[in-house]
Amino acid sequence: MAADDTAADEIRGTAQGTAPVPLSVLDLVTVGVGRTATDALKTGVALARLAESRGFHRYWVAEHHSMPGVASSSPAVILAHLAAHTERIRLGSGGVMLPNHAPLVIAEQFGTLEAMAPGRVDLGLGRAPGTDGATAAALRRSERLNEGADDFPQQLAELTRFLDDDFPDGHPYRRIHAVPGPVQATSPGGVQSPHRPPVWLLGSSGFSARLAGMLGLPFAFAHHFSAQNTVPALDLYRETFRPSEVLDAPYALIGVSALAADDEKEARRQVLAAALNMVRLRTGRPGLVPTPEEAEAYPFTPMEQEFVDSWNANVIHGTPDEVRAGLDDLHKRTGADELMLTANAHSGDVRVRSYELIADAYGLPTPA
Repeated sequence: MAADDTAADEIRGTAQGTAPVPLSVLDLVTVGVGRTATDALKTGVALARLAESRGFHRYWVAEHHSMPGVASSSPAVILAHLAAHTERIRLGSGGVMLPNHAPLVIAEQFGTLEAMAPGRVDLGLGRAPGTDGATAAALRRSERLNEGADDFPQQLAELTRFLDDDFPDGHPYRRIHAVPGPVQATSPGGVQSPHRPPVWLLGSSGFSARLAGMLGLPFAFAHHFSAQNTVPALDLYRETFRPSEVLDAPYALIGVSALAADDEKEARRQVLAAALNMVRLRTGRPGLVPTPEEAEAYPFTPMEQEFVDSWNANVIHGTPDEVRAGLDDLHKRTGADELMLTANAHSGDVRVRSYELIADAYGLPTPA
């Protein structure tokens, strides 16, 4: 089965500067102590504009719920805002947690986004709730409580049918259409054809890796919080890959925690604050991202310190050259086709500066 060149080109980026693979951005829209969600969303606009001007390939936001320090509960709303403030960079979800939603609703939302920003939208899908069980129940309501990760393949198939507007005759949804539907895209030769956002599968284990491979879809792995599973999941994806209308060959992106600062000490201070935030989240005390000063004064228990050490071992941080060396090494070890960087820090300015420094380290294009 031959892949569609347009869809494949949208998925595969072109490495800029001296980067060995395309570099992208994952924004969790983090909110620090003393800041507001409005501040975090303004940082998102500034960061998306920076990413576009410096040649990053795509900019994704991830669905989370009931987490005060993460203001990304509504990816489609945020992406519409970013589309209005950018012109070229690809925008997408990393991802939408499909079990939380009716497939028709997601098809309508991302069809609308595609109409707003034709040829620039990615639909990344996850099968986890992106929150705790009680919040997941509140999202799904009583009629959907029995649905979840186990129903993901069926939900994905239904969503794809809505996106393509091609339910077969006799199907109960045959006369239902996700509006806006596929956008009419014009090829360089002047031929018009229907186009909709490419679907990506996201995962942190083998389930989505295998499913993405079997369906011939691009795969994004959450290395930033499941590093021990990265290589096995990518191997499984490549082993099970079957060519499709989307891709002739596997394409794997990995999410990477990376933070660069002007000096190594400052980078360590920033990632310690982010690690304290994760300690609190993992122990049922979610809150705003603490300041580096608060993290330095915090009395970590031996168990908490062990978690921090383990967590930060997978955060590539330091000077720009140190971060580049770490990213290059990770690319060699995993063979990833794209690196999507997420910088978690208390301050939006620190996050923006980190991406500037990484872009400089790779010699990415500078704005005119």
